[in-house]
Amino acid sequence: MKFRAKIVDAACLNHFTRVSCMVAKLARACTLRIRPHKLNFILPDSAAGGGVSMWCELPQMEGVSEENNEIYVELTTENLSRALKTAQNARALKVKLTNKHFPCLTVSIDLVSVSSSSRMVTHDIPIKVIPRKLWKNLQEPTVPDCDVSIYLPVLKTMKSVVEKMKNISNHLIIEANLNGDLNLKIESELVCVTTHFKDLGNPPSASEGTSQDRSPAQMAEVHVDIRKFLQFLAGQQVNPTKGVCNVVSHKMVHFDLLHEDVSLQYFIPALS
Repeated sequence: MKFRAKIVDAACLNHFTRVSCMVAKLARACTLRIRPHKLNFILPDSAAGGGVSMWCELPQMEGVSEENNEIYVELTTENLSRALKTAQNARALKVKLTNKHFPCLTVSIDLVSVSSSSRMVTHDIPIKVIPRKLWKNLQEPTVPDCDVSIYLPVLKTMKSVVEKMKNISNHLIIEANLNGDLNLKIESELVCVTTHFKDLGNPPSASEGTSQDRSPAQMAEVHVDIRKFLQFLAGQQVNPTKGVCNVVSHKMVHFDLLHEDVSLQYFIPALS
């Protein structure tokens, strides 16, 4: 299959670079879905095996071919992140599927030199092209009905708190209610530590799917691996304008971050 795509918008190119760096910190390898007007970084659902899953979406690619304008490829995230570090102040970025003794995602970056002339920097990133028959396993995940949905506090503040907690316990309890309260808690044989975030607010839709029997003060909780939660917090390169935490009691926690036109969904399963 022949495939070419292009990013010409400077803001989108900046988003792409920052998001690629973020994804590299969240996962060693991922699937990249390239379409005419959207890009997706996908970490398939592996909750059954206790792993995290991720769906990140950002615009804006221009597909050259109307017939072959979508493809799924698996790549090592660090390779893409390293390549894009040279894309600062680039005029444009082109992505092309090539075969150079092995399948590659060739990233060509149009840079402006000191003399204002154009120069092209090219990176060949080894990839694995995913067959069309497997695409159905890489669609946008369905968000389960949650018990409580709550806005997130500043992520840097949460990261600072959780970094200290991980020295005491490997398990983290996340609690939230419909009064806008969020608690991060660790417990050990010797100590119990809880950090409280108050008056965060709940999305307008938070109570729509909630049982009428649930008191606004009643906490929904989930126990997660503190290292996986810290990895999510430490990987943030895009400061979200809005962040929502959806708690499915004793099953999983779902984070939905939005920054302008970049969205990130991240799922952490509960500990069994």
